[in-house]
Amino acid sequence: MYEASVGLFVPHLRNLSGLLDKGVAYAETRKFNPAVLLGMRLAPNMYDLAQQVGEACRHAVVAPALLAELEPVALPALEHDMAGLQARIATSIEFIESLPRAEIDAAAERNVFFRLKNGTELPFTGRALLLTFSVPQFFFHVTTAYDLLRHAGVELVKKDYLGRK
Repeated sequence: MYEASVGLFVPHLRNLSGLLDKGVAYAETRKFNPAVLLGMRLAPNMYDLAQQVGEACRHAVVAPALLAELEPVALPALEHDMAGLQARIATSIEFIESLPRAEIDAAAERNVFFRLKNGTELPFTGRALLLTFSVPQFFFHVTTAYDLLRHAGVELVKKDYLGRK
C-alpha cells in the first residue's frame, strides 16, 4: 500500500515539477510570461493547467493521509503562478514522504472516506481508494497537465512524463 501510494506519487510529482520547469524555460525562450500557460485548458469546462497541478497534489496528499489515519497537510490557496505551484508540489512531496509506512501498509482493508469538495463523503477500503479512485485521479490530472504543455508547444517527450533517464 505504501509503494502503491507514496512510492507512486512522489516520483510522478517530481516529474510534474520537471514538466513545469520545461514550461517556464519554453516561455522564457519565446519571451512570454509563463503564467499564460497556467490558464490553458483543453475544453471550456475543464480545469486549467494550474488547477490540474492542484488536483494532482490534492490526490497525492489526501489518499496516503487517509491510509495513515492522519490529517492531510493544508495546502495554500491555489495560485496561478509557477513558483506557487512548485511550492505546492514540494510541500506535497515533503508531507507524503513523512507518513508512516506501517500505517499505510496496514490500511488495505480499513474503511476510509474521501471527502469531495462539495462535502460529500465517498466510502472505500484503503485498497479501493488507491486502485479505483486516487491513483486514476492523480494520473488523469498529471497527464492532462502534460497534454496542456505539449499542446502549448513545450517540447516534452514520454520520458519527461515517466521520469526515466
